[in-house]
Amino acid sequence: MADVSFGPFVLDTSSTRLLRDGIEVKLRPQAFHALRILVRHSGQSIGYEQMMAEAWEGTFVSRHTVDVTVGEVRKSLGEYGRWITHRPKVGYCLEVPASEELVRKGWHFWNRRTHEGADRAIECFKQAADECPTDFRALEGLSTCHLMLATFGMRAPSEVYGEFLDAHARAVDVGGLRPELRCNRAHGLHMFERRYADAEAEFAQTLREKPTYGTALVRSALMYATLGRLDQALDAVDRAYQVDPLLPTLPAALVNVRIWRREFDIAVDAGRKAVELHPYLQISRANYALALECSGDLEAALEQYQLGCVMSPDLPWMRALVGACLAKMSRLEDARRILAELEGLRSSEYVDAYHMAILRDGVGQRAEAFDELERAYRDNSAFLYAIDIDPKVDAMRADARFARIRQMLDSPSEHT
Repeated sequence: MADVSFGPFVLDTSSTRLLRDGIEVKLRPQAFHALRILVRHSGQSIGYEQMMAEAWEGTFVSRHTVDVTVGEVRKSLGEYGRWITHRPKVGYCLEVPASEELVRKGWHFWNRRTHEGADRAIECFKQAADECPTDFRALEGLSTCHLMLATFGMRAPSEVYGEFLDAHARAVDVGGLRPELRCNRAHGLHMFERRYADAEAEFAQTLREKPTYGTALVRSALMYATLGRLDQALDAVDRAYQVDPLLPTLPAALVNVRIWRREFDIAVDAGRKAVELHPYLQISRANYALALECSGDLEAALEQYQLGCVMSPDLPWMRALVGACLAKMSRLEDARRILAELEGLRSSEYVDAYHMAILRDGVGQRAEAFDELERAYRDNSAFLYAIDIDPKVDAMRADARFARIRQMLDSPSEHT
């Protein structure tokens, strides 16, 4: 029997190992043999006699022993243990949902971390949920996609965050509140509801349940930064490197934290490494560009911003950063042309107002920049989480009108 994949698992028959996402799952040899038989006959019921004959190689054991062993297998599969069903007088059956291929394809598209990728992933996950309403993975995929669209400024959070909450609640109803889902909820509490104490508690509980979950540590770092606790933000990033050093969003987070700490030379070095490791992740490119900009290397910063636009043409806010950089280089005509293009684009696409505020301020439109920040508040822009520490907002932060924006952000969220 060759190696077999099902869900996130691989049954490595040559070494009698069970792998989940490449990490070995501890399983007794006899439990492994029972799982191997269930996988071999996937979709078919296996009675006690057949299980004894194949998994115990004909050695007689009690039905209780079989039940205990299969129970052990179920436990080792975690939330996927529900795929093993039991019917009295019929036997055990491993039933992989018919939506398996759609779910795999959905996560493949999601991993592109682009607007188009998210849209195609949503199509897959919706179809999977329609075909198999009890497949919690499809619902988790839907909720995660909506959260990404909001977080990366691909759609207006004021429109898409409700879709995240709905899909998230359905995923929890079907599959329970697993660490990944808890982390997503904590991220939403931080970014879009600004319920920081609740977010911190949920992140802490996520890490108690899954201490090696790097995404929770990265998102915790962003939350600590919002609260001005930059030492804790850096510590969270350091911990993430210890448990998941290849997490794509991790280097970008490190660059951000270094920038927020005004450690620009260190941020530039970290940014260079980030784009070497993950050259097609737009947030890494944007953060590296900002580090270069803050260090005074505007030509190199502009090059990185422009590369980000080429790689992610469906993110208008990347174009706004190009314009803001051009303005800083005194290329005001070019910057104003980009501003006009983005203003025209608003009739057909979402353009994040936070970055439009930065661009407008760069070309000398201070009053209009504050109008954009108010619009960002109405849109519930994810980027507002860094408004108190983002160097791009330093000039506006000193303006008396900034206090009104902060008062709005400190008020109870209108978006939940």
